[in-house]
Amino acid sequence: MLATNEVLARPPTVSDEVLEAIIRAISEIRHGTVTIVIQDSRVVQIDKTEKIRLR
Repeated sequence: MLATNEVLARPPTVSDEVLEAIIRAISEIRHGTVTIVIQDSRVVQIDKTEKIRLR
């Protein structure tokens, strides 16, 4: 297991494509959640759940 300072010294890189997908998921919903699934320090899935609130 790596010490905390070792992990911070070598942050994993995130591609522009992944960042854009995360930003798009966040910007497309008004109420809900965006869940980012990470495996082996890599983003492998983005789940978006939108809630529709009725008045």
